[in-house]
Amino acid sequence: MNMLLKVGHVVFLALLINVSVKGTEVTLNQLRARPNLTPEQFAASFRDFQFVFHAEIQDPEVFLSTKSGDCDDYATLAATVLREKGYTPRLIAIRMPGIVHVVCYIEETHSYLDYNKRHSHCSVVKSADSIPEIAQKVAKSFGTTWSSASEFVFDGHNKQLVATVLDKQSLTLAAKHFFASTQSAPLLQ
Repeated sequence: MNMLLKVGHVVFLALLINVSVKGTEVTLNQLRARPNLTPEQFAASFRDFQFVFHAEIQDPEVFLSTKSGDCDDYATLAATVLREKGYTPRLIAIRMPGIVHVVCYIEETHSYLDYNKRHSHCSVVKSADSIPEIAQKVAKSFGTTWSSASEFVFDGHNKQLVATVLDKQSLTLAAKHFFASTQSAPLLQ
């Protein structure tokens, strides 16, 4: 009898753990249905997601059901859902050596959501609202510099560019390289 109680207890715990793990899944409808959803609450829903690069932005339901994706999957979903909640999101793509990273800046909280911070206790990053200042903070989190950053909108299918800025240091180096190459090139007549 004592052995049956122990076995029953183990089975109950296994079922409880299984239900708890399944209970952490989130759907697009669940996110949309959450009243007063804040950027911090949105970010907390992704703590157990894995990074998997995709060349194109995934359908939100695929991203959510597989619990895997990349920064633009996360940022575009954040922009969509938080816009529906009354926030003013801005999608910012930061180009750095060998990588492009996308974040979702929220005007009202003066912060951005960063998929790379999803495991962190502090999943949103405070920042001023200018594209260069956002780019600088993101690049610093990668331990590198940035060359350009673009704000864009995403309608669920297409990205549309809003604005692009160049880092002054990168622009100065590019200009020096351009002028050095034109001075050594023969003039066409």
